[in-house]
Amino acid sequence: MQVNIHSSWKSHLQSEFQLPYFSALTSFVRSEYRGHSCFPPGKQIFSAFDHSPFNQTKVVIIGQDPYHGTGQANGLCFSVNDGFPHPPSLINIFKEIETDLGKSYPKSGNLERWADQGVLLLNATLTVREAEAGSHQGKGWEVFTDAVIRKLSEEKKGLIFLLWGGFAKKKSTLIDASKHHILTSGHPSPLSANRGYWFGNRHFSRTNEILLKINKTPIDW
Repeated sequence: MQVNIHSSWKSHLQSEFQLPYFSALTSFVRSEYRGHSCFPPGKQIFSAFDHSPFNQTKVVIIGQDPYHGTGQANGLCFSVNDGFPHPPSLINIFKEIETDLGKSYPKSGNLERWADQGVLLLNATLTVREAEAGSHQGKGWEVFTDAVIRKLSEEKKGLIFLLWGGFAKKKSTLIDASKHHILTSGHPSPLSANRGYWFGNRHFSRTNEILLKINKTPIDW
């Protein structure tokens, strides 16, 4: 099956595209996009991979579901298109960066600038129906994105995985901790952050410290 994904990923994931579940997933997604308003736009479903080629990926952030409001989602977890209000979790991410790194709060919530530096912003589910959060969960996307995480763990070394919240933390079972770095904390959502589980995790400075130690360029967060 031909999938419009960055060529650097295609060779690593080609076997996945041939499996029955992926064929069923593709049929489901095509049907949903034909019959309903879905996000992100079709050309941006694999944006996380397009902006962060396999060989350039050095940090992985795992989200759950794309934003389901019109025009918000751009295929990168936690990211919104320019001109849209920042969702609560993204606000708390930027607040942590402010205190952790002393950087000013940014105007843009579009995280393509992170992805282009090798930060894979991977949602577990890559599509959603408008105004119906979680509507495309359990259709095969999670099988695919789990395979992506396993592939990264097996074929690369020295990656930094940022696992925020209970859902993301469960993905640690897919990662070889002897080869990679895993940083965990509460989720940046207000419910978690306001209980003291997010702020102060210093994941952004800690990530850059690790990257420097392994002779990689730090991220300009």
